[in-house]
Amino acid sequence: MNLFKYETHAHTSEVSKCSKINAAELVQFYKNCGYDGICITDHFLNGNTTVPRDLEWAERIKLFCRGFENAYAEGKKLGISVFFGWEYSYRGTDFLTYGLSKEWLLEHPEIIDISTNEYCDLVRANGGFIVHAHPFREASYISMIRLLPRKVDAVEVINACRLDFENKLANEYANNYNLLKSAGTDNHIGRCEKLSGIQLSKRLNSVDDMISAIKNGEAEIFEEILK
Repeated sequence: MNLFKYETHAHTSEVSKCSKINAAELVQFYKNCGYDGICITDHFLNGNTTVPRDLEWAERIKLFCRGFENAYAEGKKLGISVFFGWEYSYRGTDFLTYGLSKEWLLEHPEIIDISTNEYCDLVRANGGFIVHAHPFREASYISMIRLLPRKVDAVEVINACRLDFENKLANEYANNYNLLKSAGTDNHIGRCEKLSGIQLSKRLNSVDDMISAIKNGEAEIFEEILK
């Protein structure tokens, strides 16, 4: 059976300061790898972003959306779906956010100042879907591991850029709290040693389709090693 493959976690150099690959090259890479779609989840304005912090909110959101918009344009040329999302951060604790739009961001400048709990509540109340990204990641700038099982919808239980034991702990976290599971590469460079994402038997036409597939158990998480 032919399976449709989707990347759920990837960053463009237009917006994510730590990314080494631009939006068009990123889409080209996934097209060449046989993927049917990709979610652009650039670091939000409270994360490692290229967007200046001293601009008006509307201008900041305009610049933030460049990575997705460039990727979407390239996807239209190549015939690969490109979906919108972002990675919201609080001191190294990161939340992949899906299902909301650029227009929603423009209407909610308060999200840059409210607490993480308030952010999660607001997003979910407005129909958004939150995946706790790499919850057991360790780094020099992360002072503690924070888990918010009552505030998220799912856990990224496979992150291709994290260690196996970190992913194992993430899977146990999801099991213990009966949370949905997702997977993604956290791609900042294009060709990685491993890729991960979701695959399913039908094509996804929107990010809402992706959310529904995860909720309904139609999406299988996977990891692959590139040859």
